[in-house]
Amino acid sequence: MISTIAQRHDGFDHWIDQINQICGAFNAQPLGSQFAGRIREHQSEALKLSFVDACQARLFRTPRDVAAGEGGKYFAVFQLDGTAGMAQGDDKVLLSAGDITLIDAARPSDFTYSENSRQLSLILPHQLVEQTLRFNQVRCGHRIAASSPIAMLSHRLILDATQQQHLTRQESEATLEALVSLLRPAISQADDGEDAHERIFRKTINCIDQNIRSEDLCPEWLAREVGMSTRGLYRMFAKKGLVVARYIKNRRLDLCAESLRGSGKEQKLSVLGYSWGFSDSSYFSTAFKSRFGIAPGEYRKQHA
Repeated sequence: MISTIAQRHDGFDHWIDQINQICGAFNAQPLGSQFAGRIREHQSEALKLSFVDACQARLFRTPRDVAAGEGGKYFAVFQLDGTAGMAQGDDKVLLSAGDITLIDAARPSDFTYSENSRQLSLILPHQLVEQTLRFNQVRCGHRIAASSPIAMLSHRLILDATQQQHLTRQESEATLEALVSLLRPAISQADDGEDAHERIFRKTINCIDQNIRSEDLCPEWLAREVGMSTRGLYRMFAKKGLVVARYIKNRRLDLCAESLRGSGKEQKLSVLGYSWGFSDSSYFSTAFKSRFGIAPGEYRKQHA
């Protein structure tokens, strides 16, 4: 476990420097003569979060900051004490102790701390959130009330997780997955008024998961199964920024990786790849290394 504390030594400048090192590119400005700030980073395998204390300060990300920062993630912000104003796009909320909000790191955001405030900011990988929500639109910038069971359970889970001294990689990943699943009803855009294209897309995603082990699964077969042309299938995925064949391959690889994290060493890699639809063991190994940076055997050793 890594735990570092950056306290106010040089005042405001030191605080924002530490924010930028730990959380990414942000701008800030003091809102009065009584500024106070502190940040504590906590990292335990896949869990990456920080405790941010602030008083009389504004913390914000401009489009330039967004471009300079790392994409592909969300911030789940848990208000622990005090209050804070938050704005992202047209959404503006006031967070009180126990409230939660979700921020898209790929969009500008703005926090205002007029009084003593303490927040926990947890990084959620973009891929984890979107897959858990089954590619429904992610709802950011709104308040999840402290009184809701979702907020109470989520606060308890993440705070308990920070008290664990020796979480394994698998345990930390499972904690993130459990947290996103808990938040799903609050951060998934409601299906009311959903158009036919969205329903077909989700039907197609479900069809892929149901047939992911089949060697027959390919764009042409999938298009026939959901009742549309292959060209229409390609266009539908392209609107989501996806390539259908690549999505199928990556979905198989993600499930293979999940199996490797929980499989015994006695299982042959070629058999595992075949069970998830990879008929060519050499192709499976090459594709796996391309996606995860290491060969399947090394991946299994790391997560043993």
